[in-house]
Amino acid sequence: MLNGGATRILLAGHIDEIGIMVSYIDEDGYLYFQPIGGWDTQVLVGQRVRLLGTQGFVIGVIGKKPIHLITGDDRNAATKIESLWIDIGATNRSEAEERVQIGCSGVLDVPLHAFPNGRIVSRSLDNRIGAFTVLEALRLLVQDRPSVSVAAVATTHEEISLGGARIAAYNYHPHAAIVVDVTYATDHPESNKRQDGDVRLGGGPVLSRGSANHPLVYARLVETARRLAIPFSVQITPRSTGTDADAMYYMRNGVATGVVSIPNRYMHSPNEMIAFSDVEHAARLIAEFVKSVQSTREFVQE
Repeated sequence: MLNGGATRILLAGHIDEIGIMVSYIDEDGYLYFQPIGGWDTQVLVGQRVRLLGTQGFVIGVIGKKPIHLITGDDRNAATKIESLWIDIGATNRSEAEERVQIGCSGVLDVPLHAFPNGRIVSRSLDNRIGAFTVLEALRLLVQDRPSVSVAAVATTHEEISLGGARIAAYNYHPHAAIVVDVTYATDHPESNKRQDGDVRLGGGPVLSRGSANHPLVYARLVETARRLAIPFSVQITPRSTGTDADAMYYMRNGVATGVVSIPNRYMHSPNEMIAFSDVEHAARLIAEFVKSVQSTREFVQE
């Protein structure tokens, strides 16, 4: 937090990720589960998971009926989560319950990998990379302090309820807020740019327009990016942004909110991909936006 003038700006990135929760343990020690957040069930088949067990982390594998035994139309049918289970190597329920209880949560167990061209691949880039971007923006602001007060927060529950965003916005009572998240890149073979926009890794941050985005905040972000020659693209959000902004903008007497996103390929999978150049550009854009603000009156449309 940086204390400056009476005008308060909140920078937010959520740190929760999609996961799973154990719902049942059968007599043979297999675990059944429900999703936390929005999974494409096909992604889960055959994955390793890391569960928060009673004595620490427990590794398991997600099992499914083998392809050799699937016949007829079932071979082409989409997998349902009800037909999957987790195998932790237990031989019975009692043995499994010594390590895992109903209600234990978990995530996919995959490492981070560095890729060429300044890219990384990992789970949970949605949205740890957004929280990292917020911290980078705050680091820049510490070096060149703004005339306003700034708080950076790492929210939770964005994937299921937006509860953390509500608490943060209510507690800090900001006049303006920038939510930093990821958004789906459309630079892959199956994209539809006419509907979803032209969003590319390495193309700079993505600015949302519509729904929860305050028009004057959006205009200031665009002006700042153009003035500093920061590359960016625009993505429309006619109904909702799918981010913490959907909860923040109407807290208390309203918050002038903008969304700055990092392009992300393969969202909600164990192999999300981002480019660090987009993070660097986003952090600089946010810091310069904050430094440009002098008064709350700048976000009042008259």
